Amino acid sequence: MPTAYLIVESRITDPELFKRYMASAPEAVAAFGGGYLVRGGRIEVLEGEWQPARLTVLQFASFEQGKAMYDSPAYVHARSLREGATALFNMVLVEGVDAPPFAVSSPSKPTLSQGQE
Repeated sequence: MPTAYLIVESRITDPELFKRYMASAPEAVAAFGGGYLVRGGRIEVLEGEWQPARLTVLQFASFEQGKAMYDSPAYVHARSLREGATALFNMVLVEGVDAPPFAVSSPSKPTLSQGQE
C-alpha cells in the first residue's frame, strides 16, 4: 500500500492564535501514525508563479489513515483552534507511488581530472 502525503499551504495572520492549533494538531497526526516531514522552513520557488508563505508536509502509511486523521474528532477540534489565525489554508491529501523506498544521499564531490589539480 503506498504512503500518502498531506500538503498544506498557509498564510498565518495571527501567530499567537495559530500556536494553539500547532500545539493540538501533532497529537491527532501521531494517533493515526502520521509524521511531519516539513513544518515551515525555507522556501525557494524554482518554477512558476506560486508564492506560498508557508508549507507543511505530513506523511501517513496510507491514504485512508490520512483521511481518517482529518475526519477524527481530535483533528476537528484542532481545526477549530486555528479559526481566525490564517488568511489562507489549503490542504490536499495525495497518494504516493507504490515503490520501494529510496535512500537519500548527498551528491558526491566532483573529482578533479588530471591536470586540474
